[in-house]
Amino acid sequence: MARNPDQLSFGFAAIAAFEEARTAARGCQACPLWEPATQTVFGEGPVPAPIMLIGEQPGDNEDLAGKPFVGPAGQKLTEALEHAGLPRAALYVTNAVKHFKYVPRGKIRLHQRPVAAEIKACRQWLEKELEFVRPKVAVALGATAAQALFGKAMPVNKNRGQLFELGEVKALITIHPSYLLRIEDKAAALAEYARFAADLSLLKGYLG
Repeated sequence: MARNPDQLSFGFAAIAAFEEARTAARGCQACPLWEPATQTVFGEGPVPAPIMLIGEQPGDNEDLAGKPFVGPAGQKLTEALEHAGLPRAALYVTNAVKHFKYVPRGKIRLHQRPVAAEIKACRQWLEKELEFVRPKVAVALGATAAQALFGKAMPVNKNRGQLFELGEVKALITIHPSYLLRIEDKAAALAEYARFAADLSLLKGYLG
């Protein structure tokens, strides 16, 4: 398969090192979440990539598939990206926490929000991804992702839609697409979706 110029300049040694990090993450036991989870869910997309999207953690679908954002929230994300003129295939997509945290309720596995210690334990893998993906902009989808990216709490409503300088990388905070699935009022859901797509449209200038 042909590689784009950025990937060619990245070098085969760097690509091999990134794959080594992915392999190492599969055996991660830095926090207790690894044991009940099906597998580690590492990021997916071109390396390097101009834009890196960071979610909270894998959900039930992602835990089973071993890929990020393949469930209902992932479908909503892909839809919003297309609406904003951003092809998902050109972006790197990952999560702050690489294992699914849940509580079993019969046959259902109920999502549980990661705590600070779990986010911190997984930070090593997010740092590796940032190192190798080398995005122009890193996007935190939700509060957990923002905390992982910035190393401190960054309230979403207060900070969303703003571009921050984070070392050599710009950072954007917006909602997690799963929030859109929880809005029951149709008009409110459409309005929030439009706002989410508008947040994502701020990234278009960094795609090239």
